[in-house]
Amino acid sequence: MRTQIILSMLAATVAISGCADMSPTQRGTATGAGVGAGLGAILGAATGGGGGGRTATGAVLGGAAGAVVGNIWSNKMENQKRTMEQATQGTGVQVSQTADNRLKLDIPSDISFDTGRADIQPNFRPILDRFATTLADNPYTVITIIGHTDSTGSDAVNDPLSLNRAARTRDYLTGRGVAAARFRVEGRGSHEPLVANDTAANRAKNRRVEIFVAEQQSTAQGVPQR
Repeated sequence: MRTQIILSMLAATVAISGCADMSPTQRGTATGAGVGAGLGAILGAATGGGGGGRTATGAVLGGAAGAVVGNIWSNKMENQKRTMEQATQGTGVQVSQTADNRLKLDIPSDISFDTGRADIQPNFRPILDRFATTLADNPYTVITIIGHTDSTGSDAVNDPLSLNRAARTRDYLTGRGVAAARFRVEGRGSHEPLVANDTAANRAKNRRVEIFVAEQQSTAQGVPQR
């Protein structure tokens, strides 16, 4: 019975989040709530002793928690995306909205960093300057910066290099007034290539920095989480 409840909730989450007439904000909140409900049901079942009632209670609590952490796509996020599309036009930077309602900037190495180095190139700075301005316009967002390398060299070199590139990007933005507490940086080394590292062109695609911006909202209070 517990398994059926959990599976039903997860199936409902997929169905709800895929509704064509839902806005991105509604889809983000519904998905978060559904996932939270599934996790709550699992926790309720794992604690045992309470039967179906405990599982159902866990699902309700989990759903409330999931609604809190769901990303939204507000007008400010849409404006930020549009601004960055204009600022990066013709540069090779890819600007997109992800399935979980985050703004993503995919920045290739020929714009951001020289091979084997973590120093920000001059033509990357105007992009980051404009990006810092958009972050100031939407102060409730959080930013994740992930550095990547190609497969040339060992993990002992690539892992810290990718992290250093992400950290240098963060440091540049904090130097433009963006609060350091809003950032998380990661280095993935060569472990998440976009394409096979079999040509020079492909290796260049894999050497990149990804920047994600997320805005979260509590459905209970109707205000962004600070």
